[in-house]
Amino acid sequence: MDTLTEKQACVLGYIQTRLTRHDPPSQREIADYFGMAQNSVYQIIGYLEKKGYVLRSDAHRGIRLSPEYAAEVNASRGVPLVGQVAAGEPILAAEHIEQYIDIRTLLGLSDDVFFLRVRGDSMIDEGIMDGDLVSVRPQKQAVDGDLVVVLLDDEATVKRVYFHADRIALKPANRRGGYKTRYIKRTEREIRIVGKVTGCLRSLER
Repeated sequence: MDTLTEKQACVLGYIQTRLTRHDPPSQREIADYFGMAQNSVYQIIGYLEKKGYVLRSDAHRGIRLSPEYAAEVNASRGVPLVGQVAAGEPILAAEHIEQYIDIRTLLGLSDDVFFLRVRGDSMIDEGIMDGDLVSVRPQKQAVDGDLVVVLLDDEATVKRVYFHADRIALKPANRRGGYKTRYIKRTEREIRIVGKVTGCLRSLER
């Protein structure tokens, strides 16, 4: 499937979250959640459909995951547990699958959590590296110091957030990299909190 933009990935994550709850969102609800115009949401969903991620009907809440993408999501839910491995003397791993471990159960994730891939190294002092997957719990509100995904126009970023009277501070975590806190005036750019970061996954192979 074609690669998604950051905004498209955020919208798809929200749609998946709602579908997991058996509560498909309307385009107006998506627009309200992200603070976007409905025609912008219509356009984004059109791109998601063209790229093969969703299908939509003429019904009020007619957005669904495409069969291909739904199969991909379902296939990734369970990771096979195959035998055992010794931490001392080596033993032969069993040849059969004992069970499938659901990643949500393994990590203690709620059904509404989705993942986003991190780009860049501005949060490495928080243990979040370029290429990592962060788990995100959708929510529109946050308190000072929360680690959140923020949508700035079409750019999604992971930062610690702090609130001031007329602006929002997005604090990075990379002292050696020289990153500085960004201060965004509330009237300067379209800014929305997508959700709170609840965890991080990393592959040892890059």
